[in-house]
Amino acid sequence: MTNYTPNESSMPAEHPSRMSAVLPAGQAGLVTTLRGLVQTMRIRQWTKNVVVFAALIFDVKFTQWRPLAATLAIFTLFCLVSSAVYLLNDLVDMEADRAHPDKRHRPLASGRLRPQAAVAAMVVLLVVALPAGFALGTLAGGILLGYFLLNLAYSFKLKHVVIIDAVVVAAGFVLRVAAGAVVVQVERFSPWLYVCITFLALLIALGKRRHELSSLAAEAGNHRAILDEYTLPFIDQLIGIITAATVVSYSFYTFSAENLPENHLMMLTIPFVVYFLFRYLYLIHVRKLGGAPDELLFEDKPLLITAIAWGLFAAAVLYFSNH
Repeated sequence: MTNYTPNESSMPAEHPSRMSAVLPAGQAGLVTTLRGLVQTMRIRQWTKNVVVFAALIFDVKFTQWRPLAATLAIFTLFCLVSSAVYLLNDLVDMEADRAHPDKRHRPLASGRLRPQAAVAAMVVLLVVALPAGFALGTLAGGILLGYFLLNLAYSFKLKHVVIIDAVVVAAGFVLRVAAGAVVVQVERFSPWLYVCITFLALLIALGKRRHELSSLAAEAGNHRAILDEYTLPFIDQLIGIITAATVVSYSFYTFSAENLPENHLMMLTIPFVVYFLFRYLYLIHVRKLGGAPDELLFEDKPLLITAIAWGLFAAAVLYFSNH
């Protein structure tokens, strides 16, 4: 799904010409194309796919090499398919991106990457990833294919349907988690984690919509038509509801999941989750951030420290606490 950050802006327009001064024309063109492909594939956003490890970790199978290898494999395949999706999105949005103050610098919109090259790369990624997914298992391959088809529908239709556009983003994360659960053959993976991930993904998607709506102001609809269907008060109300639902669903997980210690130590991780959510709300409401939620985690130290502390504490409870 389309996820753009200003940090991904292209090199200045004269960069290819400087390159051509030191390289033969053919080589310079190839290097420019490869650079454009790498940028359009959004390799930095592969971090979103780490949610496939949720089943491995929370089903307490991280120390088993077969489930670990299977999870690494499905993670790699999701990276390839997600890059194919980014290529597809930029192809579909190429004309609209040219009218955007930042997105016009994208390789396809700026003309540094030819559409034919993007299409060829997308096909290669899918030809490699989808059969490999089915090699891992029918369900794993089906989920991977379903993820691509969902994004295909999103690119051409669903991103223009209010609320559904955000729901589809959340569904993509749930499919990632489901794929991870399938390949490790989970035994004690709590359904509450699916609920938590759904709400958290919705919160991030709406936070991104809010940033776009507030930063682009009256021009928002010209750059993303669906933004005309949203208002800041409406998005803020949805964010408030989803934040509360996230805290409640995670709390239910900490004292009701079957594989957790009977001493309920996992409940001590709730404050980490609450602070993480509050910090994220501060960043999108006060600091007016949220346009690049995947990078926000690494750029804001309190957010990153909280996520790491939660992960370490949760792992300690799952793997070292007496059950």
